[in-house]
Amino acid sequence: MTEFVMPQLGADMSAGKLLGWRKNVGESVRRGDIIADVETDKADIEIEVFTSGVIEKILVQPGEKVPVGTVLAIIRQEGEAAKAEAPLAPKAVPSEAAPAKPVAPVLPPRPAVTPSEPGRVHASPVAKKLAAELGIDLASLAGTGPGGRITLEDVQKAAQARAPQPAPTPELDRRARMRQAIAAAMARSKREIPHYYLSTAIDMSRVMAWLTQENLKRSVEDRLVYGVLLVKAVALALHDVPELNSVWSAGKAVQLTDIHVGAAISLRGGGLIAPALHNTDRQSLDELMKNFRDLVQRARAGSLRSSELSDPTITVTSLGEQGVEAVFGIIYPPQVALVGFGKITERPWSSGGQIVSRPVLTATLSGDHRVTDGHRGGLFLAAIDRILQEPEKL
Repeated sequence: MTEFVMPQLGADMSAGKLLGWRKNVGESVRRGDIIADVETDKADIEIEVFTSGVIEKILVQPGEKVPVGTVLAIIRQEGEAAKAEAPLAPKAVPSEAAPAKPVAPVLPPRPAVTPSEPGRVHASPVAKKLAAELGIDLASLAGTGPGGRITLEDVQKAAQARAPQPAPTPELDRRARMRQAIAAAMARSKREIPHYYLSTAIDMSRVMAWLTQENLKRSVEDRLVYGVLLVKAVALALHDVPELNSVWSAGKAVQLTDIHVGAAISLRGGGLIAPALHNTDRQSLDELMKNFRDLVQRARAGSLRSSELSDPTITVTSLGEQGVEAVFGIIYPPQVALVGFGKITERPWSSGGQIVSRPVLTATLSGDHRVTDGHRGGLFLAAIDRILQEPEKL
């Protein structure tokens, strides 16, 4: 039997709300199937199963919010026999010889406290004055003061209860919870990770010239944006400095084989999410462009898969569209590195002993000093620069 648990969908997630099951007890599931939907503070996520078999038992019902790691269902793997239900233990029959339990005496009901003068409302003068101003009937209130006396606080509470309270919209509620989740993750990152920061300027003239010529051969729908070239360059540069493709777990760095670059995506109405482009280094630019567009659409529509949130091994963020020239980001735990890109700007550039104007991009690295140092981080940024100088090989 395999336990299907509430997954950890990012460092800022501590619990999730089960929205619904897509499979029922007795139905077969295959590895990679979507079998449930979960609401997190950032989005509604489609939860995948990572084993094949039959759903033996469902333990959590839709609408329940449970902590990460809670068992949601039991899955019987292929070829495994169904678990027999344990028979119910017979109920004990009391023996005639058994002594009867003593019956507790029934006490008479406690008399209610009544005002000293029948027909008269027992209230303090200030309570009476405020109730008259607000139009509150004192006879409808239960006093909490001595002898059932109505106090000023009783009248104030009644006024608050009567006043209509604006109900928060689901969008505002989720936005507030998202900001809280992001705040918790970023505070944890700055508290636990000793960051170091590096930056380098990259001449983008070859990239932009190649991209212009390449897009002339393509239809409008198939054209590339330079952002996918940056993502691919980051993925390939990790081959040179593989220790940056790690996660920090149980007090040590665990280097990963697969490279899943997380792409930071701004959500409508505020907030940020960074789902993974799986096996980024092995995708062609066409595949990356298609998958990136799909990822952005689904992220903003709230239909991401659980693996896309749990699998990123490094994150790339770009604020060039916002006019930012350089971004020094905060590492998203348990990852150990984040790469930032600003906008491309025309700058004076020394080339062949002459000062020329070139499109320049500032690339930055936020690194975890527990895992790497400035020397290795510098080699990583240099690898990104070198790879981008040969865009035709991406």
